[in-house]
Amino acid sequence: MKQILLILVISLQFNTSAQSNGFEVIKNLELIDLIYMNLEKYYVDDPKTGEISKVAIDAMLQELDPYTVFYHEANIEDYRMMTTGQYGGIGALIRKVDEYVIIAEPYENKPAHNAGLKAGDKILEIDGRSMKGKSNEEVSTALKGTKGSVVKVKYDRPMAGEGVAEVTRDEIKLPDVPYSGMVDDGIGYIKLNSFTQTASKNVKEAYEKLASQGMEKVILDLRGNGGGLLIEAVDIVNFFVPKDEVIVKTKGRILDENRTYLTRNNPIDLDIPVVVLVNGTSASASEIVSGSIQDLDRGVIIGSTTFGKGLVQRTFDLKYGSKMKLTIAKYYTPSGRCVQKLDYYHNNEGEEVDEIPDSLINIFKTKNGREVIDGRGIEPDVKIEGEKLGRITAVLMGENIVFDFATKFVNENPSIAPANEFVLSDKVYNDFKDFALTKSFDYTTASEEQMKKLLETAEQEGYDDEIVKEYEALYEKVKASKEKDLELFKDQIKDLIQNEIVSRYYFQEGRVVNAFLDDESLKSAIEVLKDEKRYNAILKP
Repeated sequence: MKQILLILVISLQFNTSAQSNGFEVIKNLELIDLIYMNLEKYYVDDPKTGEISKVAIDAMLQELDPYTVFYHEANIEDYRMMTTGQYGGIGALIRKVDEYVIIAEPYENKPAHNAGLKAGDKILEIDGRSMKGKSNEEVSTALKGTKGSVVKVKYDRPMAGEGVAEVTRDEIKLPDVPYSGMVDDGIGYIKLNSFTQTASKNVKEAYEKLASQGMEKVILDLRGNGGGLLIEAVDIVNFFVPKDEVIVKTKGRILDENRTYLTRNNPIDLDIPVVVLVNGTSASASEIVSGSIQDLDRGVIIGSTTFGKGLVQRTFDLKYGSKMKLTIAKYYTPSGRCVQKLDYYHNNEGEEVDEIPDSLINIFKTKNGREVIDGRGIEPDVKIEGEKLGRITAVLMGENIVFDFATKFVNENPSIAPANEFVLSDKVYNDFKDFALTKSFDYTTASEEQMKKLLETAEQEGYDDEIVKEYEALYEKVKASKEKDLELFKDQIKDLIQNEIVSRYYFQEGRVVNAFLDDESLKSAIEVLKDEKRYNAILKP
């Protein structure tokens, strides 16, 4: 009887929708139901059906795209943080290192910071429960809770020993705009980290503050911004374009998802010169902002090509306090292009997802007739290709060697120069080299990998010993040398150490300000905004 009712309900749902494969859905749901019931009834041991169902749901959704996800009731706090930027907790980034989770970065003036917790602190216990072997997710859940509740955190601090911090939880709001300020005469700068429900409000407040300080031109920095709420992106573009302007269209398999989003309000300023900074991690809502600004020729895009996420998700409330975020459409910028780069639909199981082939790339025109393309993210008007990280640099970051050195530095130096002035000296970098060389870390360079393959091929193909010896000698020359690479990639490693150290004293705002000292995209933005003729030539070729 239960199964008959289930099929009847599903049949009614699918008969009233645009689905053409309703029978397949009903059949498969019935099979899943039967398998689940038989496991529960007959399996030799406790089948832990709750865990199995979660694995089954995750595996099913992984066949689609990485943005279609299920939020179990235990993970709803994570969903709330993504959409609102808020959660109840202590206000700190955490990271798993070996057997324990450590404090990676306490937020300024939040409970963890106010209670004295510092970056590098190893979390030993939470409310008396050992955290040894616990995952990031498990520790995060233990640290979260209702505003006003107290959590006891036992920690081990490098060079200081163990301690206990009593932290009063609070409602933590991650800032959409971690920094805004004047970066040159008449040029304002706004850093936007995310598109939560308050993003447009916070950008507007930052804009008005800078306008009161004499801002005549503006830089909106979307680098590293992975996106968020579509409507917030539309409202931010609205600051610079007229009311009732088409910003984005969505098209889905279901007709109800075919929508047009227009600007809803009067603009703040139709004439102020605008530059938008982007990079390879600017995605989704960031690409709606940069793409529409570009298509409408309302500003200049500077940086490196964006991520290429042209998919839209909607969240559905499920039973038992759970939710599902589902990809329901693709979005299209004002010129008609979709920026989606990866083709998830035609992906073969177990293989890397391919980019949309060049043969399917189309050319579109901006309002002023400039050519732009789809399927490749947003290509900047002024390209600034960031320096690629050396293998050693990535390993030094991934193995927490830069992080640990910063912790050591802070313990030995109670203060540093202001964030906008602090530069890592060669003496400190030499100290870092000595520190790094005492650590155990290994890596191979791309050249070394290719040379090793060439050497193996030569041996397999039976080349004479003389040629093989020459290959071996060349292989030895390209093999990774820690001392050599620490010098070869000195500049980029110094920048990372410098920024990590600054964050310990001046937090997120300090990171942003210190990065200005060696920011080629920002320098280019200032140059373009100062050169009115060049700015106009980019938009009106």
